[in-house]
Amino acid sequence: MESPARTSVARLPASPGVYRFRDARGRVLYIGRASQLRRRVASYWSDLRDRRHLAPMVARIGRVEAVACDSEHEAAWLERNLLERRMPPWNRTPGGQEVPVYLRLDAGPSAPELRVTHLGEPGDFGPYLGGARVRLAVTALHRVLPLSYTGTGMSASQRDMATKLGVGPADRRRLVDALTAVLRREPAALASVRDELCARRDRAAGALAYELAGRLRDEVEAVEWIASPQRVTRFPGEDLTSVTLRAGFTWTGIWEPFVLTSAGSQAGDERMKKRRIARLELYVVNSTGFRFVKFYSGALGPNLPAEGTIVRDRRVPAYNVDDDATLPPPLREQSYAYKPLGRSHDPRAGIIKDTPGPLTVLEMAAKAGI
Repeated sequence: MESPARTSVARLPASPGVYRFRDARGRVLYIGRASQLRRRVASYWSDLRDRRHLAPMVARIGRVEAVACDSEHEAAWLERNLLERRMPPWNRTPGGQEVPVYLRLDAGPSAPELRVTHLGEPGDFGPYLGGARVRLAVTALHRVLPLSYTGTGMSASQRDMATKLGVGPADRRRLVDALTAVLRREPAALASVRDELCARRDRAAGALAYELAGRLRDEVEAVEWIASPQRVTRFPGEDLTSVTLRAGFTWTGIWEPFVLTSAGSQAGDERMKKRRIARLELYVVNSTGFRFVKFYSGALGPNLPAEGTIVRDRRVPAYNVDDDATLPPPLREQSYAYKPLGRSHDPRAGIIKDTPGPLTVLEMAAKAGI
């Protein structure tokens, strides 16, 4: 007779997502992600092949939980957030395998370029997970939109290449705008880049240049990775089956920042220190107001706030002073920053959408320290 956990696999969606295994007592055994949830989770009850070391864990699985995501990139972020929060016994790497990176678009006339950076600054795009994949996406974008060959400070060899590509300093503004549109995930700009890469891939395959065709195929996937949707995800308690946002209902996006520890004997000591969220940054469009909040996450006691109580907040209003409140609130595109105060072992801050109207979060970041 099949276990209830194995039987439940057939009800999982075929979309990307994150799954979590619990034992019969409800303890978390393992957190993973998949490009196809149903197929990936089902594989644990088939031939494990090079994962035979997981057989003892599979025998203990009492329940499967899963969240469907809009993209593999979104699933990677959700997996990372969960693993930073708690490290199950069968997982090996805190926060998952990928490292967060940003993309910086330098539009200066001398040496314009799009490059990968590990430390984000205002105006950067991201964060994205997976440095290698993001660098491959930069290569793909440079292939189609060769911004670095439009600078006024190019060397002789670079000017020769620019001539072959048919670009020059006069094209700089056009290429900056095109790259900006791609990084903002504008559909027409993304489709144009993807179509050009696919056309070059097909031409390479037709010319039997299979290595180049394979490289271009990987570049297409890398561009889709950085362009894939990423939403604010609500974690209501520990129930992974209840991550839903519905129009007309209050919802909350929570930051629980992870601080890298030092190597060696200092690691355990730093894990015991209190952490501080120094700054939250948010880039939104279609905004009709929301709240930045700091949640209580300190010691528990009869005279202390309950965990999750809002202890500080800042409201971003739907209307500014000079707006006409008799009209629907204007849809704003803007960057916001918030500096919650205080330290705790498990600091939490977030945003709450508790007023009517839309809110689209394009980028969010947190600066945290020990």
